[in-house]
Amino acid sequence: MDQNKRHGHQALYEWLIEAARSHGVGGCTVIMGTMGFGQHRRIHSAHFFELADQPVEVTMVVTESQADNLFALLEQEKVHMFYVKLPVEFGTLGEATS
Repeated sequence: MDQNKRHGHQALYEWLIEAARSHGVGGCTVIMGTMGFGQHRRIHSAHFFELADQPVEVTMVVTESQADNLFALLEQEKVHMFYVKLPVEFGTLGEATS
């Protein structure tokens, strides 16, 4: 999505982070891109004077039920955005350190 894409009064990527956290997702990462384009073929990039046009990627690794809940919320909130949904295996290795 574009950095300036909004949901209500909030940036969409910030709203997604809060929605993921409130729905029990274990982690979520926002990546600001340098340059990209989407379905409208328009180039978006991080210019010195126009940082609001940066492409943004939000990544979550979720269980199937968490994904179902999040997609139901997105439909309920009428959020329009591109997504990629892939089956993955995830877990944790090693001992936890503080």
